[in-house]
Amino acid sequence: MSIRVLLVDDQPLVRAGLRVLIADTPDLVVVGEAGNGTDAVRLARDAAPEVVLMDLRMPGTDGIAATRAITAQGGPARVLVLTTFDDDEHVHAALRAGASGFLVKDMAVDEILAAVRVVAAGDALIAPAVTRRLIAEFARRPAPAAARRGLDGVTDREREVLTLVGRGLSNAEIAAELVISAATAKSHVARLFTKLGARDRVHLVIAAYDAGLVTPSS
Repeated sequence: MSIRVLLVDDQPLVRAGLRVLIADTPDLVVVGEAGNGTDAVRLARDAAPEVVLMDLRMPGTDGIAATRAITAQGGPARVLVLTTFDDDEHVHAALRAGASGFLVKDMAVDEILAAVRVVAAGDALIAPAVTRRLIAEFARRPAPAAARRGLDGVTDREREVLTLVGRGLSNAEIAAELVISAATAKSHVARLFTKLGARDRVHLVIAAYDAGLVTPSS
């Protein structure tokens, strides 16, 4: 079945372009469009999309507030931010609001469509340039409490998985790298969430850096 996508952007031309791209993609289908955050929240509830492609700067209710409201609804919709504004303030605000991914509009079309599939599958994805900045920033900060506890109780295989998460790989990519099933990779990530007290995938990236498994240069 096709992945149901809701397009949210205050520029009709941007929505039209995305709609055309998705129309040419057999496994994706647009189920609604919104030009502001208020309509986005309503359509996320009524149209039951699996992925919401969300702009940030819009009149009225902006993308951050809309993301927070959509994720609070508890429905199937996962928010994938697609914006021209990739400064740290917007990245942090979007992730805190519950976004499952953060992309910039100058990325290749194939990368954007692939990201929709990744997020629909339950993974999180952040543009590589943004991930590098996040890691570099955390490198300058004191280690959080979760990191100070170290990796006690984490198995060797889970450590491998954590390293790959820190490098920005999705569950499917981790499975391919380690030659395991996607379900096994997902189980390892789930156990890491529990063992490290991580709220989301970004926190696992932080833990991987603080444990020395990845560095800003990697």
